[in-house]
Amino acid sequence: MYAIVEIAGQQFKVQKDQKIFVHRLASNTGSKIEFDRVLLIDNDGKITIGAPAIDGAKITAEVNDHVKGDKVIVFKKKRRKGYKKRNGHRQQFTAITITDIKA
Repeated sequence: MYAIVEIAGQQFKVQKDQKIFVHRLASNTGSKIEFDRVLLIDNDGKITIGAPAIDGAKITAEVNDHVKGDKVIVFKKKRRKGYKKRNGHRQQFTAITITDIKA
């Protein structure tokens, strides 16, 4: 059984006991959260598609940790002008574990 759910503006294909990284959520570590914007559920070949979301379907997850992603270097240069700019960025993520899928 799997589901496609929208979390923080992005769509994820999730299954029970799966660990995923999503954009930073405003929840404490160890807390339970629910996502009700479920777009599709596949229950052993029986597919339910929402328009745009399935009424009554919920995904329950547990927040494991708040982490930072890998560093991305942003380097800008204009040739023959002496212009160079170096900048870095680290995206913040929340690690969650899917505990239950309710159709």
